[in-house]
Amino acid sequence: MGTDLSYNFVFKVVLIGESGVGKSNLLSRFTKNEFNHDSRTTIGVEFSTRSVQVDSITIKAQIWDTAGLERYRAITSAYYRGAVGALLVYDITKHLTYENVERWLKELYDHADPHIIVMLVGNKSDLTSMRTTSALDSTNVEDAFLEVLTAIHKKVASREVTRGSISAVTLGQTLGPTREFKEERRSCCKNS
Repeated sequence: MGTDLSYNFVFKVVLIGESGVGKSNLLSRFTKNEFNHDSRTTIGVEFSTRSVQVDSITIKAQIWDTAGLERYRAITSAYYRGAVGALLVYDITKHLTYENVERWLKELYDHADPHIIVMLVGNKSDLTSMRTTSALDSTNVEDAFLEVLTAIHKKVASREVTRGSISAVTLGQTLGPTREFKEERRSCCKNS
């Protein structure tokens, strides 16, 4: 199996929000065009990828889905590390999931890059009058992900993204050890 090198950028996008709001089905709908009626609660972290065209550039989106349950908070910082976009999902049929949006935003900004692109997504529009997204019937799912990926790409393309800020991987980019790593390595390997 060969390596897929047919993309220009890799962007990590995280799905956050309360348990049961439909993050896993949004992931599945966007990456595989599937919907699982018997979807179970995510345990830990799952991710999937999909390549999309944005302004004639191919972007490989790594979409990360995590459990919205409190007991998985220990993996939070690792989950957000390297993310350049986030979809904050709530269930439009459950007002409490919307009330908790502010808490999710605080957690995101506590652990992620301050320049991360964030989109608020109201899911399950198929359960009430037509509003926002539906992973079941695919309403606006594609648009939500593409909007976030386009915004990330525009930041990268306009060079708003500086070293140490949002991380985007460009093919052909050589990444070397940081200065801190080099100095740390030198000090540990010196003869006494």
